[in-house]
Amino acid sequence: MSFPDQAERARLDKWLWAVRVYKTRSLAADACRVGAVEVGGLAAKPAREVRVGEIVTVRQGIVTRTLGVLAVPASRLGAKLVPAHCKDLTPPEEYEKAREQRLQHLLAREKGSGRPTKRDRRLTDRLWE
Repeated sequence: MSFPDQAERARLDKWLWAVRVYKTRSLAADACRVGAVEVGGLAAKPAREVRVGEIVTVRQGIVTRTLGVLAVPASRLGAKLVPAHCKDLTPPEEYEKAREQRLQHLLAREKGSGRPTKRDRRLTDRLWE
């Protein structure tokens, strides 16, 4: 029985931090603990070893990102090096959800602010152009 080389596997929380999915390793570990991270469709703990070729699913807010593990870095990567270690398999519809939510937030009016004025309507119309 052969074991994968240490360069081909790493802790899940460390990998998520290294490929810049989370800003800190503790945030990545917390996300694993609450069940926001899955590997191969199963909830994963922070210490679970992730290997090359596995699919990692991460829920961040309303977006569910799907990432393929291409390589395991030794330490945190620069943003330009991330595509060599992680493939983004997230469908475009997931990113569209985030854009729609941001737009809805911009268009939302405070409760009790009354009917939009002509000026408000024109500003809203400019967003759609």
